[in-house]
Amino acid sequence: MLAYTATIGDPDATAALFTDDGVVELPYLESIGAPSRATGPAEIRSFVSGLLEIVPDYGFDQVEILIDTPDQVFGEYSVERLTVTGKPFSQRYAGRLVAQNGKIKLLRESLDVVRAARAILPNGVADIPREWQGKSARGHRSTHPSEAHQQ
Repeated sequence: MLAYTATIGDPDATAALFTDDGVVELPYLESIGAPSRATGPAEIRSFVSGLLEIVPDYGFDQVEILIDTPDQVFGEYSVERLTVTGKPFSQRYAGRLVAQNGKIKLLRESLDVVRAARAILPNGVADIPREWQGKSARGHRSTHPSEAHQQ
């Protein structure tokens, strides 16, 4: 998790931390029409690249590891940056990481989706797409966070 939080500003370095079938999941992002899952290094690279298009200097400021076992880690980490449009992007994430053979097999993160909507959607929460309300995250395959702008 420390390597992930340290490399998040570099899509190639971040993607290299994952297994070939490794997954990043942010299940609640689907409620604002944003991609909620990326599988494999190529999709993860695209996901991080899309995030950096929205928040160019994205990086985690405070990282706190709360549970650390040989194959799982749980931690909290925050970010305080500005989007390309000048809106504040302020989040505190909770993340559960599952490792396999020294690589990330699963990283499931939660975040405040209202804050995310305010930061990344042009009109904030008013732009939350109605067609996304109540749908399962499993049905959405997009892997590029900037696609939330197009909803």
